Amino acid sequence: MFRLAAMLYSLIATALSGSAVIAVLSAGMVSVSAIVGAAAAGAVVAAPASWMVARRLYQGV
Repeated sequence: MFRLAAMLYSLIATALSGSAVIAVLSAGMVSVSAIVGAAAAGAVVAAPASWMVARRLYQGV
């Protein structure tokens, strides 16, 4: 299951980080620290999300 979660992480982290960066830029925060922070937050949130998706796929639900 770890291999599946690792593969899913690359897709989920990209989507969440990109969405977070777009949200930050839409809010008018154009500083480098805000953009990097949003990307890092998306990458951190993607770790448990990819694990949950992988677990759901293995359960067949």
